[in-house]
Amino acid sequence: MATMKLGSKTDSFQLQGQTWLCMTDLASDVNVKVGEMSFHLHKFPLINRSGTLQEEINKTQDDESGNCVVNLSDIPGGFQTFELVARFFYDIKIELNAHNVVALRCAAEFLKMTDEFGDGNLITQTENFLREVLSNWNDSIRALQTCADDVLEHAEKLHIVSRCIDSIATKACAEPGTFGWPLLHESYSMEESVLWNGIIDTKSSKPLGRDWWYRDVSYLKFQMYKELIKALKSKGMKPGEIAGSLKHYSRRYLQGLSRRPSQQDPSASTSSWTISSEKDQRRLLEEIVDLLPTEKGAAPTQFLLSLLRTAVVLNANPACKENLEKRIGTQLDDAQVEDLKIPNVTSSKTLYDVECMQRILDHFIFAYQSNFAASPDIVEEGQTVPAAVEVLTPITMVGRLIDAYLADVASDENLKCAQFQAIAALVPEYARPLDDGIYRAIDIYLKAHPKMTDSEREQLCRLLNCQKLSLEACTHAAQNERLPLRVIVQVLFFEQLRLRTTIAGWFFVSDNVDQNGSRILPRSSNGDATGEENGGAKLTIDEIRLRVSELEKECNGLKQEIDNIGKSKSGSGGPLGFICRRLGFGGTKSIQQADQKTADSKC
Repeated sequence: MATMKLGSKTDSFQLQGQTWLCMTDLASDVNVKVGEMSFHLHKFPLINRSGTLQEEINKTQDDESGNCVVNLSDIPGGFQTFELVARFFYDIKIELNAHNVVALRCAAEFLKMTDEFGDGNLITQTENFLREVLSNWNDSIRALQTCADDVLEHAEKLHIVSRCIDSIATKACAEPGTFGWPLLHESYSMEESVLWNGIIDTKSSKPLGRDWWYRDVSYLKFQMYKELIKALKSKGMKPGEIAGSLKHYSRRYLQGLSRRPSQQDPSASTSSWTISSEKDQRRLLEEIVDLLPTEKGAAPTQFLLSLLRTAVVLNANPACKENLEKRIGTQLDDAQVEDLKIPNVTSSKTLYDVECMQRILDHFIFAYQSNFAASPDIVEEGQTVPAAVEVLTPITMVGRLIDAYLADVASDENLKCAQFQAIAALVPEYARPLDDGIYRAIDIYLKAHPKMTDSEREQLCRLLNCQKLSLEACTHAAQNERLPLRVIVQVLFFEQLRLRTTIAGWFFVSDNVDQNGSRILPRSSNGDATGEENGGAKLTIDEIRLRVSELEKECNGLKQEIDNIGKSKSGSGGPLGFICRRLGFGGTKSIQQADQKTADSKC
């Protein structure tokens, strides 16, 4: 820390109770009162250095004891600062540093200690040293920290606050290390090891990142920090770096911002100031949200969701919560399911605020509508156009995210079916390449709400596209007694069509094979095909037969599942049995057997 020595005489001040005495041969004739402290001084040194004291002493009559009483209770910095000023009057040694220079500069201005009352007066001395302070990163921050309370108004009038902020902002925007390492509050940005002789070893030092200044500025009170952020924006700092600083600052002072203890700043408890009341916490959060850069992606989605969660708990104003919901909505594809669980503090009985989630999803869909409108051929009969893959990727990711979110909240007994459907229905059909995720969510919801009517189950399952279920999901759905009968039949029907198509594809391949088991291949010049080619064809036929056998087993398994469901729900002669026979599973000859005969005849 930079320092500057003033004065040449030894200290002759002595404190007795709440009174400072200047121990000289002459009796004091001025009593300067600063708050509860009294300074017994002499008129001559005071009027020779201070225009304010000269005026006060000249217009004040002496009391009965012959002393002139002057009241300076409103002097910047209080009695601690005036104590240093008093020593300066008597040319007693004092030290200027980053901690006291601002208060001394303001006090010197208040006392009119200009060079008119002597060369090298206190205004000149403090102003010269202040310029030296502002050339250093750490000292600039220390000086700005002292611009508080009774000093603030005077420091602003003298443009000290703006000069400190400009100095810090300029250094933060510059390359790391240009103005010296940021070592404030033991906030070392380099790993240093001290050797036995006291020399610092920097061989293993790591280069500073762009976030090297985050921790240092987080010690500032919010009003100073707020002005610093504005200055950084005006100097063109990247939005991501500004958002990073705001994130660091928020995690230090907003209690409960992160649900993960490991993410809390371990030095938060050592901050120079704290915010304890809920009202102050709420005001701080609202102002931080207003300071966030508006550019998409500048602030991480997880951080925005943490702010929203805290805003809900602190009951922040609606504009603040709406602002966060819109920001999150524009970059929802970067969110994690765990972070979407916003606690519900409204009159609704659900554990999580699903209405908030619905609004966020609405914002996301709205933000991407322009992209969809600009690409009318994104979807053609359910198939995505290759050129539009990049456009669809975010909404596809959101589709998976929402399905996972619904699966997490579906077990809430207080979650209404209409709320579940409202969120699920917002996801476009083309955003779900597979419906396994929404099927899982629906199944969990049905299990957690066993009292649902058949009509409600039917309505809920309309969200499901059975044609887009994987084989594993189809197998599970075919045995799921919680599903409506219509859905089970659809699952089995589409699975049968899939198997038929697969078998037909293999038979199409076998059309190129002759009756002797050899593939019809181009002949050589002498009309013969090579043995290697014949061997390869025979292997292909063997593979076809093996695959057909496997598919037959799968079909037989599905038939058995249908029979079991028919017996448990409506009997073999009921509606399900009729549908099964129409699908080809109930006759004297199964479709699989017919297909096998066809395969044998072709082979």
